Formats: sequence, structure tokens, C-alpha cells
Amino acid sequence: MTSATFPPIFDGHNDVLLLQMQTGESGRKTFMDGNSAHIDVPKSRIGGFGGGFFAIYIPSPGDFSSFQEMMQQPAYDLPLPAPVPQAEAEPVMLAQAEILRQLEADGALKICTKTAEIRECLGTGLMAAIMHIEGAEGIDTNLDMLGKMHDLGLRSLGPVWSRPTAFGHGVPFRYPSDGDIGEGLTDAGKDLVRECNRLGIMLDLSHLNAAGMRDIAKISDAPLVATHSNCHAISPHARNLTDDQLMMIKDSNGMVGLNFASAFLRPDGQMKTDIGLDVMMRHLDHLITHLGEDRVGLGSDFDGAQIPDGIGDIAGLTNLREEMRRHGIDEPLMAKICNENWLSLLDRTWK
Repeated sequence: MTSATFPPIFDGHNDVLLLQMQTGESGRKTFMDGNSAHIDVPKSRIGGFGGGFFAIYIPSPGDFSSFQEMMQQPAYDLPLPAPVPQAEAEPVMLAQAEILRQLEADGALKICTKTAEIRECLGTGLMAAIMHIEGAEGIDTNLDMLGKMHDLGLRSLGPVWSRPTAFGHGVPFRYPSDGDIGEGLTDAGKDLVRECNRLGIMLDLSHLNAAGMRDIAKISDAPLVATHSNCHAISPHARNLTDDQLMMIKDSNGMVGLNFASAFLRPDGQMKTDIGLDVMMRHLDHLITHLGEDRVGLGSDFDGAQIPDGIGDIAGLTNLREEMRRHGIDEPLMAKICNENWLSLLDRTWK
């Protein structure tokens, strides 16, 4: 069965821009022509990948290969990198925003700031991209850079990746654990939430600790969203959402995107890719039960995580939708999960 049989997938999270920054000009060419990464234009056509949230992420110094090894242990608690100073993070943030603009100029994608633009891309086959920030290290506490990034096309932001920022605290890569770890948003973080609401920038709860989530729920006038998170009841990892957090998201008419990263899918919390797609169906079932079928989508973490072997890269998205069909997900619900719920969420959020 081909991808044309299924609705296109609009996805909650990828790390293409970091990979492009690391590979340089040659990476842009291979993104158009085909590469060994999870996402490129040729594989997007095979798998029916319509686009998604393209994350700007500030990397920490050091070798993260040891993280992958540590996450294959029965239990682990990885030390978080030190905070990145705003002055160091800002040029990296701007460089990745420029890479996204260059990919648009190359004809690889379109940066979308309106849902009508995403719908048009899904109809024509041009990859749609939302500029997203994962960890607001590059934003100053006066929020001047937030306005500048909004002018460049920013429409989604997570206050933290797991390490702390001036705005709040994230969760460590810890298993078993929940995310009720540490303090909530700082005063600057609360100001960031209010300004994102004013500008119509979607706020992402993924990586944020439980106290920070509760703070956003109290302050924000927008739906609560976790772009790439899974179910703590199935995989008791600090990165995953408890049933109480899912209820908080449901009450706000928000949404969760199913994360494909194997450690957050597996009940044993291990970053190993030899897992069946039935585990993803268990998470989808749990999300639908607790959120309703209008508040669940996909948030792959492509090019930023190890993905189940049955998918591999975006060309394998057809395998996921075939598994969804075998699981009993009918055509209307599949269309919601694949793209309609994200579009409806953005209609409720963007201004």
C-alpha cells in the first residue's frame, strides 16, 4: 500500500535544523536530493510526510553518544548539561532560523504562519514548516528577541529543553521517574508565557517539569500542548505525561503528539529500536482514552532520536499508518491523527 492511500502526516517535532547546521551547505543539497537522515524531500514523498514543527535547538558542548548507552540500562538518571548563556545561544538560534529560510528559498518547504498555508501545502505536496524553538536559551529576559523571532516566522516555543533556562526547569532523562521534579517557571518565564499568548505563539510543554506545566496552565489563555510526549502509565519515564497531566491538557482543549523515540515508548524505558509498532498503538489508545480523539496527533522527534525499526525514517510512515489501520483506527480518526487535529489546534491557538 502506498502513502497516497493515506492522509498526509503533519508532525509535531523534528530536529532537521540542528542536523543541517552540523552538515552545512552539503546538507541542504542532500535534503533536496536524498540523504541518510530521517527526513529529506524524496523520502517525504514516499512516506506521505506533509511537514511539521521544525525545531531550533541549541546544542550543549560534549559527546552525547554516552547518553544513548546510558539509556540502554535498566535504570538511569543522566546528568543534565549546564545552562547555555543567552549571548552564546542567540547567534545559534538565528543561524538555524536562517537555515530554515534557506531551505524555503531552495524550494524544499514553505515556512507557514497561518493554517491556511499549511492546508495549501498538504494539498500541493510542498513540505510545510512551522518555526519552533525547543528551549528558549536564545531569548533574552526582556523578550526583545521573542518579537524579532516572531517577525522571522516563529509560531511555536518550548520554554525549556531538559536543562534549565532563565524561564524554567525541565525534566532529566531519568527512568523510572515522573516529571514532578524541581521548581516551576521563573518570573521571566511567566512573562514569556503572557507574551507568547499576546503574539499567538503556541507554547510547548514537552521537556517542561510538572511545576512548570502547572504554572502555564494557570497563566496561559491558550490550549496546552505537548508536541512530542508519551504516556507515563505505559512507560514511566520522566519525559512522559501522567494521567493527571493528560486531564489538564484535555480540560484546556489542547493536544499531545505521540513521540516515536524508543525510550519513551518502551515500558522498560530503554533506548533500543527493536520494538514492535504495537507499543505505539498502546500509547495512542491511552492518549485517545484520556484526551479524546480530537486531541491526539503525531510528534515523531525525527532526526533527534532513535526510532522503532518498523518505521526507521519518514519513508516508513506508511508502515505506521498500515499498523493503525490493522489496529482498527478508521479513516476519519486516522485523518484526525495524521493532520486534522494539529490544524484544528493551531486554529485555536494562533492569532
